[in-house]
Amino acid sequence: MMKKMFDAKQLLFILCCTLLASCGEAPVMPETTYACLAIENSDKTVTNEYSATIKGRQDIAIMPQVGGTLTKLCVKEGEKVKKGQVMFIIDQVPYKAAYETAKANVEAATAAYETANLNYESRQELYKENVVSEFDLKTAKNSMLAAKAQLSQAKAQMLNAENSLSYTEVKSPADGVVGTLPYRVGALVGPSMMQPLTTVSDNSDMYVYFSMTENQLLAMVREYGSKENALKNMPEIDLKLNDKSIYNQKGKIETISGVIDPTTGTVSLRAIFPNKDGLLHSGGAGSVMVPVTYKDAVVIPQNTSYELQHMTFVYKVVDGKAVANPIQVLRVDGGKEYIVEMGLYPGDTIVAEGVALLREGTPIKPKQAPAQPTK
Repeated sequence: MMKKMFDAKQLLFILCCTLLASCGEAPVMPETTYACLAIENSDKTVTNEYSATIKGRQDIAIMPQVGGTLTKLCVKEGEKVKKGQVMFIIDQVPYKAAYETAKANVEAATAAYETANLNYESRQELYKENVVSEFDLKTAKNSMLAAKAQLSQAKAQMLNAENSLSYTEVKSPADGVVGTLPYRVGALVGPSMMQPLTTVSDNSDMYVYFSMTENQLLAMVREYGSKENALKNMPEIDLKLNDKSIYNQKGKIETISGVIDPTTGTVSLRAIFPNKDGLLHSGGAGSVMVPVTYKDAVVIPQNTSYELQHMTFVYKVVDGKAVANPIQVLRVDGGKEYIVEMGLYPGDTIVAEGVALLREGTPIKPKQAPAQPTK
């Protein structure tokens, strides 16, 4: 009995729908209240994050200038050194012997020159008195000049030997921190070896290198007018370390490369950060956080939009109805907000809630809209 009653009701419903359709009347969609957002221009400062590598102001490879056996290590890994401080000593015995030999040669050459010079001066007096011939005078002069040349050569050899001896003490060329020490006492080292004795890193200030896309560079240049103005007027930036903590010192962008890498489409930048406490280390990694201000931008919450086939849409209210409107956006604040680059303009009104359930042509009765982000 119950089943027959249900069938009768269903039949009555179908008949009613058929009669309405035959009369040409479509069902009216109910008007629903939605929060809407009036589009306005505002300034928006966002922080862009870029992967970065950290390097010392200068990383100097320490190479020996003479060959020999390493006899002493005067520093330890990670030790701070001053410019001119002795770091390694190479076997000095053969170089001391070479220096002493060169020194003796200078003394002998000096004596020979002085004797030749005395002989030349004597021949000059005898020539004036017609005791010796002009040939004897010139011969004495040539002997003196040859002795003088030999003395100069001996002095040069002694200077070379002295320098070689000094090079057995390998000194730091700058203030910095000592890197790894791959060689130990007894190792044979020389100028032609592939791996340096160590590296000295000047870590008083650290260089942080990162890259941005061509579009991001263009936005920065447009904001400040030129690269030069950007470098001069850009605010200080932050550094996020590898453990996600924020470094306690601010940095400054110093250089922007004038060449865009055709392979990656990016341009290189360099920032400098003070490193008084020595927290930053050469070879480290992190992220720089660069603030960028967009003037008179259209900013909307991310939840006022939806995506379809890799395109972003909002529902714009036109004549009291929802109309799907494609937009081109820049994601900011981790995607919570969008900066609309194309598709929305001041004076437009968009639906600000429930967009996932809306359909094209839905009647919209606006209610008070949520506040538009102004930062």
